[in-house]
Amino acid sequence: MLMNKHIKELLYNIFKLHRFIKRSIAVITDISLCIFSTWLAFIIRSEYWIELRPETDVSVLFKDFNYYSILISIMIAIPIFWLFGLYRTIFRYTGFSIVFTILISSFIYTLLYISFGVLILQEIPRPIGFFQPLILFILIVGSRLLVKYAFISNPDPKNFFYKKKVLVYGAGDAGRQLVTALENSPEFKVVGFLDDDNQLHKQILLGHTIYSLTKLEKLIKTKKINLVFLALPTIDRKKRNEIIKRLNKYKLIVKTLPSYSEIIDGKVTVSDIKDLNIDDLLNREQVKPDIKLLSKNINLKNVLVTGAGGSIGSELCRQIVKLKINKLILIELNEFVLYKIYEELIVLNKNLKIIPLLVNVQDQKKLEIIFESFKVDTVYHAAAYKHVPLVEENICEGIKNNVFSTLAIAKASVAKRVSNLVLISSDKAVRPTNIMGASKRLSELCMQGIYGDTNDISTNFSIVRFGNVLESSGSVIPKFKKQIKEGGPVTLTHKDVTRYFMSTIEAAQLVIQAGAMGKKSEVFILDMGESVKIRDLIYKIINLSGLTVKDSKNPNGDIEIKIIGLRPGEKLYEELLIGDNPQKTHHHKIIKTNEPFIPYAQLELDLINLKILLDKNRVKEVKELLEKLVKAFKSNSKIVDHVYVEGLLSNKYQENQSSNNLESKNDNDKVNKLIKFSK
Repeated sequence: MLMNKHIKELLYNIFKLHRFIKRSIAVITDISLCIFSTWLAFIIRSEYWIELRPETDVSVLFKDFNYYSILISIMIAIPIFWLFGLYRTIFRYTGFSIVFTILISSFIYTLLYISFGVLILQEIPRPIGFFQPLILFILIVGSRLLVKYAFISNPDPKNFFYKKKVLVYGAGDAGRQLVTALENSPEFKVVGFLDDDNQLHKQILLGHTIYSLTKLEKLIKTKKINLVFLALPTIDRKKRNEIIKRLNKYKLIVKTLPSYSEIIDGKVTVSDIKDLNIDDLLNREQVKPDIKLLSKNINLKNVLVTGAGGSIGSELCRQIVKLKINKLILIELNEFVLYKIYEELIVLNKNLKIIPLLVNVQDQKKLEIIFESFKVDTVYHAAAYKHVPLVEENICEGIKNNVFSTLAIAKASVAKRVSNLVLISSDKAVRPTNIMGASKRLSELCMQGIYGDTNDISTNFSIVRFGNVLESSGSVIPKFKKQIKEGGPVTLTHKDVTRYFMSTIEAAQLVIQAGAMGKKSEVFILDMGESVKIRDLIYKIINLSGLTVKDSKNPNGDIEIKIIGLRPGEKLYEELLIGDNPQKTHHHKIIKTNEPFIPYAQLELDLINLKILLDKNRVKEVKELLEKLVKAFKSNSKIVDHVYVEGLLSNKYQENQSSNNLESKNDNDKVNKLIKFSK
């Protein structure tokens, strides 16, 4: 029968007392056990049992009872237990090892009890000298284990007997360490192991049976399993995906153990358990970096990263500080994120000189001063606006930041003879349907045009193009997880939408390696495998959260998937190649392509014109000019720029247009002249 709620809460409050008080309670408890074990030994010796009833004469209970045996027991037992550290042990973290300690101390107690009480003083009957130590040993062990497993191991009094029942997938070293760690868990109770090795099935490991995966359905029903912990830190992605796929059909929550690399790096401990990473669900292996390529443009060099506080920029910095870099310059416009990444980096490499700079990357003159002052060798240009809907709603600022920052950084790099410049681009630059993608493609064209027009150029330009980054700001994956946690619905733009995915670490490493291979204005692309259907991804996340999808087939499911329609500028699928001429590189997973570009002499007038239009917020003309410059740009939405739309609605925009045209005759002539040239 379960203990009353109030009794459990009382015990819980006792466990929260000061350490001295709890030790005192333990000593008093052991004294009581000495008395009880002695009394029980006399009962066994007498070969009769006295039934306790209200009418029973109490004196009968102590018939032939020798009180010296109690006194001697207490005087011997308590000092021995104290010396052996039984009152210093934290019950929460004790296991079966405590049994061995109690066994040794009980053995010594038995020798002294018999020697002193039976042989020397002759106050204790010989049978009592053997029975009483054995009974006391059982009671002492039982009291410790009872406290640990019934109470201390679960600090929530409401859940003393309601731990989550789990299976550990993997009976290797990681699995064994995990189960050992879970022995002290307040939440989980290990029911057994799962493993694919047929030779291990039905064997016992750490007191738990090793089962085949074929037994999982039966175990869920009979053992009421809630969770499966994946303790498989060394298996490859393909094998992990196969296991996840098999677990996916059961209503279970799946959590994973960190990889050995994370453990070695000190990021986590083996006992750490985390939610299943979404990259574990992708059908591709992470591309391993080539150490020589990683080091080529960084070792003993002065490196500068723009957008250093962003998702890609910050991970670039983390990867760079691990190498033998001479100096790292951080450029960021956002004060808070610059401070945050700077503080993180100085901890990662305390000996490295790191310079945090608040700079607008569109300021070419300032960039030239920085490049010259710090003798910059390598530049990674990660500063950009990349959120498609936001850029659609803020067209002018999006183009200014994405295009003219690239133009400024490229010109400054050439002027100050920077050895290597790497532009981080996007798969959305390929046949773009949105302003963000078109602006990134125009950024590529700027770099390609500058390189193609200049004969005497010492800077190697490289453009790195890749798909979606899982952990980046604005990524849909954290959004999906949040929606599931809140009970849904999960919003999906279209049932057929697909995307390429990669991790932030992998993206950063690709950028560094591609930059090391760049010899001219080339575009580098990662072989990202097959694209992922977002709908399927959502299903996996829901199922592996221990929930089910609510739809017409399952109206009683937990989480609904709601189709909301494609957002302005959004594509059903992304591409990585503009042409069809990919070429192999030194890295088997990185390809390059030479793509057509516009000579900068031809491009320059249009860019000047574009800048003037941007400054005047003439969004419609800006979009038209962008479509002219980026031939493949086909917008799939109307203009949703907030300032432009609001101006149209209030008729103030047209008035401002007329006012702007009359501001300056020279300015007006300049615009018309440039438009004429552009045509």
